Amino acid sequence: MLAATLAATEPAIPAEASPAEVLAEVARICASDLAPAARAIDEGAYPGDILRSFARAGAFGLHARAGGSLNDAVAAMTAMSQTCVSTGFMAWCQNTLAWYLMMSDNAALRARLLPKVVSGEVLGGTGLSNPMKSFFGIETLKLRGKRVDGGYRVKGLLPWVSNLGPDHYFGAVFALEGREDQPVMALIDCADPAVTLKPCEPFLAMDGTGTYGVQVRDLFIPDDLVLAHEAMPFVKKMRAGFILLQAGMAFGLMRDCLAMIGEVEGQLGHVNRFLPMQADDLANEIKALEAEVAALCASPDDPSPGYFRRVVAARLAAGDASVAAAHAAMLHCGARGYVAAHRCQRRLRESYFVAIVTPATKQLRLMLDQLPA
Repeated sequence: MLAATLAATEPAIPAEASPAEVLAEVARICASDLAPAARAIDEGAYPGDILRSFARAGAFGLHARAGGSLNDAVAAMTAMSQTCVSTGFMAWCQNTLAWYLMMSDNAALRARLLPKVVSGEVLGGTGLSNPMKSFFGIETLKLRGKRVDGGYRVKGLLPWVSNLGPDHYFGAVFALEGREDQPVMALIDCADPAVTLKPCEPFLAMDGTGTYGVQVRDLFIPDDLVLAHEAMPFVKKMRAGFILLQAGMAFGLMRDCLAMIGEVEGQLGHVNRFLPMQADDLANEIKALEAEVAALCASPDDPSPGYFRRVVAARLAAGDASVAAAHAAMLHCGARGYVAAHRCQRRLRESYFVAIVTPATKQLRLMLDQLPA
C-alpha cells in the first residue's frame, strides 16, 4: 500500500523482473556465491560484491517498487539468511536504509538517493540501535546537535552501526540543543572527514557485517540530508517496517535448522524422536510465524496501537523461535553439529544475534509491557 502511494507521487523505480523472478535470482546467487563465502563472512570478510550482486538482482527494491510489499523484501532476506544470517542482516540494513528514504517527506533526498540504495550503488546501515533504546528509556541519545545556517552541527559516538564502509551512509537521530524533546533524524555520509569508523572487538558471530563504532566530531549535516526535522513522528511512521523486515533473518535461520534436522533423520531419527522439538513442530511454527508477518506486512502504515502491538509480539516470537530452532538443530545433529566445520554451531551463534539485535528480546518485552493491550 505504501509503495503504491509512493508511486503515485513520483516515478516508480524501474524493475523489469517480477518479484518471483527476483527471488529466483536471489536463490541462484545464494547457491553460487554466498554459500561458498559463508564461512569467510562468519570469520570477518565483508561481502560487498555479493551485496551488490543481490542489488543488481533487485533484492533491495522489492518493497520500493510499484505493487511491491514489505513481505517480498522479507522473502529475499529469508533466502539469504537460510545460507548466512550475517548477509541477511546486512540486507536488512540496506532495505531499512531504503525504507527511511521511502518514508521521508524530503522528496529531493528521496529522488537522489533511493535509486542508488536500491541499485547497490550506495550501501549503508540503519544507525537506530541507540535511538530505539532511548525512545523507551533504556539509553539516552548519544549524538547531539545544534541548528546552524543550512543544517546542523553534530557530535557524539555510536558504539555499533552495521553495514558500513568508507563510502557508505547510515541513518542517525540526534538530540537538538534547546529542543531536547524534539530530536532530528538525518543521513550521515561516512566519507565525511568528520566521521571516523572504529573497528569493534570481535563478536561471537556476525564479524563480517561491517560493524563499527562511529565517532562524529563537529559534523555538518546539511538540510538536504535530513530525513525528518522532527524525528519522533517519523519514527512512529516507519517503525513497523523497521521491525517487520527483521523477520527475514529469523525465518531463514529457522528454515536451515529444519533442513539440518532432516539431514540427520536417516542416521539418528531412531533416537532423535525422543527430543522435544521434532521437524513437524518446527515446520508448523515457521508456517504460523510467516503467515502472521505476511499479514502485518500488508499494512505497515496502520497507526493503531493494536497493530503495533502485534508487530512487537511477532518480532519477539521470531527471536524466541530462532533460538529454540537452533538449539533443537544442535541436539538433533549431536556431536557432528558441535564441530567447528559444521554450520550447526554457526546457526546457534547467529540465533542469539536474532534475539539480541535491537529491538532485543528484553526491549520487546518492555515494549509489550508499556503498549496498550
